[in-house]
Amino acid sequence: MKTLKVALLGCGNVGAQVARILLDDAAVLEDRAGARLELAGIAVRNTATKRDVEIPAELFTTDAQTLVDGADIVIELLGGLEPAGALIRRALTRGASVITGNKALLAADGAELNALAFANNAQLRYEAAVAGAIPILRPISDSLSGDTITKVMGIVNGTTNFILDAMDTTGAQFGEVLAEAQALGYAEADPTADVEGHDAAAKAAILASLAFHTNFAYADVHCEGISKISADDVAAAKDSGMVIKLLAIAERTDEGIGVRVHPTLLPRTHPLAAVHGAFNAVFIEAENAGELMFYGRGAGGAPTASAVLGDTVAVARRVVSGGPLPAIANQQAVKVLDFARIATSYAIGMRVTDESGVLAAITAIFAKNGVSIETMRQGASADGAPGVADLRIVTHRSIESALAATVATVAHMDAVQEVISVLRVEGN
Repeated sequence: MKTLKVALLGCGNVGAQVARILLDDAAVLEDRAGARLELAGIAVRNTATKRDVEIPAELFTTDAQTLVDGADIVIELLGGLEPAGALIRRALTRGASVITGNKALLAADGAELNALAFANNAQLRYEAAVAGAIPILRPISDSLSGDTITKVMGIVNGTTNFILDAMDTTGAQFGEVLAEAQALGYAEADPTADVEGHDAAAKAAILASLAFHTNFAYADVHCEGISKISADDVAAAKDSGMVIKLLAIAERTDEGIGVRVHPTLLPRTHPLAAVHGAFNAVFIEAENAGELMFYGRGAGGAPTASAVLGDTVAVARRVVSGGPLPAIANQQAVKVLDFARIATSYAIGMRVTDESGVLAAITAIFAKNGVSIETMRQGASADGAPGVADLRIVTHRSIESALAATVATVAHMDAVQEVISVLRVEGN
C-alpha cells in the first residue's frame, strides 16, 4: 500500500478536526483513498498552544517550509493571503497537490494557482472554500459541465444568515442579534468581513469562475452588507410575505455576467427563504437541469473538515492511479458587467405627505426614468404622524442605474419626507 505524506498548515477549529479525522479514521481513509494517508506534521505559530482536540505533541512544528517540502499532499488552513500563498506556490511548484479552504486567496489569485498546479502535474482542490460541508464546487465544475448555467444564487455566509433569521423571528434590531451571534461563536469579535459582505463576495467570485468557465476576482464583485438592515425593514418584508437574505448572485445575461452580493428580498415561497440559522444553501438555474438547490452546514470545524477530507481522498486516488491531469477547460471570454448595467428589481419604502397629487408625481418620475412599477401599497405612517403616509413600491426588473437615479430623484421631492429603505428583490 502506497503511503502519502500529508502536511497540515494550521490547527485552528477546522485544522484540529482535520487532524483528528486523519488520525482516528486512518484505516477507513486508507481503504477509500487506496493509499495510507500519513499525517507528517502540523505547522503552527506556537506549538505550546492548548487545543480542544488531543493531538500528539511531536506532530507540531513551526517550520512550515520544511514540512511542505517533504509532503505529497498539503492541506492549507491558515487563511489570509500570506504566508499561505507562498506556501501553496512552493508546494505546487514541486508537484505536491494542495487542498485549501482559503477563499480570500482563491478570489485574488485562483487563476494563477490553478495554472501553476496544472503546469506541475499537481492538483489544487478547494471544496471547503465555499459553503463548508456542502458539496457545491465539484457538482458545478463536473456534474454540470455539460450544461449551461444561467444563474447561481446563494446564502454562503452563516453569520449573516443567523442574524437576519433571528431578526425575522424575534423582531430584534441588528445590533442586538449581532451581540448574540458573537456570544454564541457565530460571529467574530470583529465581524466586518461577514456583516459587510466581504466573505460572501470572495465566495461569489469562486462560484462565478466555476459556473461560467472564466476568471472572476473579488474586485469584480459588487458588495453590500447587512449592517444597515433595521427591524423595520424586516417587519415590512414580513408584512409583504417576504424575507431578507444576504445573497451572492452570479447571473449570465445577453450583455455579460454580473456578480454581486447584497441584502435581497425573497418571497417566503422561494427555497432559499426557508434556510434558517447558520445554514448555507446555493440555488442554481441551468438550461437543461433546471433548478437545483444544495443545502447544509456552511461552517464549523467538523462540517468544513468533511469537505477538506473529501478533497484529500479524491487527490490521493488520482496520485495512486497516476496518469495526466484532465485538461484545463478553455476559459471563456465574457464581459464582466458593471453593476450599473445589472438588471434587478427594487422594493422602495418611503414616508410621504398624504395629499392629492403626490402619487401621480412619484409615478411620473418612475416613468420618466423608464422604470415600471409592479406593485404599490400605501398605508398610515408607522409612527402615527397625522398627514403622513408610508408608501411601498416594488418595481419590475430594470437596470441598476435607472433604478438608482429614480430613487435619488424621488428622495429630493418636497412631498417625500424620507426614503426609509431600498432593497433589491429576487424570485418574484
